[in-house]
Amino acid sequence: MTALRCLDVSARLLSFTRAAEEMHLTQSAVSHHILSLERQLGVQLFVRRRTGLALTSAGRTYWNDIAATLRHLERATESMIATRGRGGALNLSVASSLANYWLMPRLHAFVTSHPDITLNLSTHIGPIDFAINQEDASIEFCAGAQEGVEASLVLPLVLRPYIARSALDRFTDGASLRRVAQGRYPPRDRLAEILRTHALIRRVTVLDAWPGWLQQSGLAEAVPESHLVAGPCYALLAMALNGAIGGLGIALLPDYMASSAEQAGQLVCLSKERWVAPRAYYLRWPSSRPELEALKRFSAWLGTV
Repeated sequence: MTALRCLDVSARLLSFTRAAEEMHLTQSAVSHHILSLERQLGVQLFVRRRTGLALTSAGRTYWNDIAATLRHLERATESMIATRGRGGALNLSVASSLANYWLMPRLHAFVTSHPDITLNLSTHIGPIDFAINQEDASIEFCAGAQEGVEASLVLPLVLRPYIARSALDRFTDGASLRRVAQGRYPPRDRLAEILRTHALIRRVTVLDAWPGWLQQSGLAEAVPESHLVAGPCYALLAMALNGAIGGLGIALLPDYMASSAEQAGQLVCLSKERWVAPRAYYLRWPSSRPELEALKRFSAWLGTV
């Protein structure tokens, strides 16, 4: 293990001297551990130069393979020291919009019922590669489990159309606006007109949302495809939410994101029709790693939310 740590630090700093300082060893001790490891493996890991070190191709491959395991051991050790074996820490990556608008408002319940667990949160765009990233688990918008990755459903993505109240105010009279604000949705012909005269905000990861919602609502023929594809395309749900609030167009949003803006009078929902995306938010973790007690308890809690 000492030799592997010497490799890890030396590869990161590209210096035996600096590695020795960080590990509180002598430079000769670090060099000896690396030489012993090279003899055991039968390959050269570093090229020694006057100007410093450079990893060989074999050295870089081996370092990449062991780095994730070393980080995992470090986290396990730090967690054991911090918690004395009770609960532990869970490093979780969560889709940004879901973290801010759905998970965080509910997280106090988990923290109070599991005070011995430290939940460390981060965000990540796109799927997590557990072979590279150090997270224990992630909540991702995806199709679920895949080879080497377990998954548990957290939340489906259910969307309805929302528009800024100010934008609708300019489009319709006060009485009609009050009816819509009270949950009495526009008739089909008026809704089609509203959709045709406002930009339809799209999401990069759910480009089938508007076509699916229009088809399900019986409005596919009423909105030209040229108008549909002309709307702005955003990467995050939070961008679509703020775009709708800012009057940039109509956005398909989950109710948990739009409810606060709707209650504040910023947004108005245009239809009771809900479209469910074929993908959903799943809790995912690598099947090759030992299952953490903290992850089991967090997964069980998610099933009750």
